Amino acid sequence: MTSPGAAHGSTSSPEASSHGAFPGGTSISRLTVYSGWACADGLEGGTPHLHTASTEAYVVIAGHGALQTLDAHGLRETALSAGSTVWFTPGTIHRAVNHGGLEVVVVMSNAGLPEAGDAVMTFPPEIVADPERYREAATLPADGVEEAVRRRRDLAVEGFHRLTEGGPEALRTFYDSAIALVRPKAAAWRKIWESTVAAETGRTAAVLDALERGDGAHLMESALMESPPDERWGMCGNLRAHDVAHPIVHTPSR
Repeated sequence: MTSPGAAHGSTSSPEASSHGAFPGGTSISRLTVYSGWACADGLEGGTPHLHTASTEAYVVIAGHGALQTLDAHGLRETALSAGSTVWFTPGTIHRAVNHGGLEVVVVMSNAGLPEAGDAVMTFPPEIVADPERYREAATLPADGVEEAVRRRRDLAVEGFHRLTEGGPEALRTFYDSAIALVRPKAAAWRKIWESTVAAETGRTAAVLDALERGDGAHLMESALMESPPDERWGMCGNLRAHDVAHPIVHTPSR
């Protein structure tokens, strides 16, 4: 397939990652929060879930709605409208609620980890405690995806309400089950983190060392990178995600 770079008189470099990760080692996507599918509680929106290792930020660019969050401090609802910027740390169960045209730019820390399974959805406890049942509930089929997304969302909302009613002990039990689900992935996640966030931090340290020496050689290695959107079904809505781990690097044609 012809890369976008080729159409603009550029070439796509296979050494994309060596030029640096997306700023801050983050990932970015644009989210249109689900609407038209009311849950049992009458609200429209996404699938409640948490992240076990990564912080997530919402920058609201259109519409209005709310962010429901549950953590050790209890249940909270934060109004969202164009211009709102909120973020939440690992362990914060969150549910995006759409009151009308809610669109969000999502910024995730630790690019690569959320895509590798960092999220755990709030299915009822008997499902979250069983890895095989959790996998079956979380996996979307090749056909009938829209209906499967709705069923998955509704199941997570059911579990979310059970958590809000169950108090701190229910939350601790859910956390324990979530950690058990992701623990087998942690070693692979460390390798991803070392090659992205940690590597980017190391590159910045090296640049600062060079600047203190008066050395600007790294400026000759500057590059323009691009990551076209990839539309997909997300947990909270329709996503236009960007693969920042494998960008197109635009370099002068030879």
